[in-house]
Amino acid sequence: MTLNPRTLPVVFLAVAFVAACDTARSPDVDRALDPINVIDESNLSNIMLTAASAEEAVSYFQRSVREQPDRIDFRRGLAASLVRAGRADEAVPLWRQIVESDEMMEQDRIDYAGALIRSGDWDEAERQLDRVPPTMETYERYRLEAMVADSNQEWDRADHFYEIAVGLTTRPANVLNNWGYSRLTRGDFDGAEELFLEAVRYDPDLFTAKNNLMLARAAQGNYQLPLVRMTEAERAQLLHTAALAAIRQGETDVGRGLLAQAIETHPQHFEAAVRALNALETEIRG
Repeated sequence: MTLNPRTLPVVFLAVAFVAACDTARSPDVDRALDPINVIDESNLSNIMLTAASAEEAVSYFQRSVREQPDRIDFRRGLAASLVRAGRADEAVPLWRQIVESDEMMEQDRIDYAGALIRSGDWDEAERQLDRVPPTMETYERYRLEAMVADSNQEWDRADHFYEIAVGLTTRPANVLNNWGYSRLTRGDFDGAEELFLEAVRYDPDLFTAKNNLMLARAAQGNYQLPLVRMTEAERAQLLHTAALAAIRQGETDVGRGLLAQAIETHPQHFEAAVRALNALETEIRG
């Protein structure tokens, strides 16, 4: 059952009315209303997990856990919201409690592994993923498996898992970007470029993939901007990325020209590029 957000005021009004009549209702009425309250709470929890801001969701689930500590769905919601809010270290002990409980589901172990990776505990994340049954063939599971294989420099294994993960989602841009970055760190610049281009085709607004694409091209000595959709600000940022790559590779004159283009292209003052160009000019004069 999906709760239309426009019906929320009606639901809350109904709940408020029932609460106001609390002294007049019988235990039979209470029992009859309990399933309705559970349904409403479930839908509100889904809204908090998907539509609310991360910190708002954390506050909601913290309050819910305090009021009903035995509800594992509230503890799951709190752990997931903490991860979403960038507080994975706080989520890890919650996920650990959940996976050690009698109500644990296999998805909990995958979510626990994800929180462990975000908090930097790769070894424990790998141990948790190893305990997931092979029948759990989900995008999230294989995305995490690929990341763990990357961290171990098990490149064939990483490629295998990335490929599976891409095939299990209709929105593979982020995992393609991760796969491309894996290839980039291995020195496979051509392979990385192809994966970044594919990521941008799936999500033309994914700037991280565009920036990584520029890094892959620059590593091959190609400082031309890729033929992808970009704003003027993004164009300037990519020129800046190309300039820094050129300078690191000893092509100072190329880098200086790219920095000048970045400053001219940016629709506002581009402080980082100005600072880099000034530092370069000072070093050349010195």
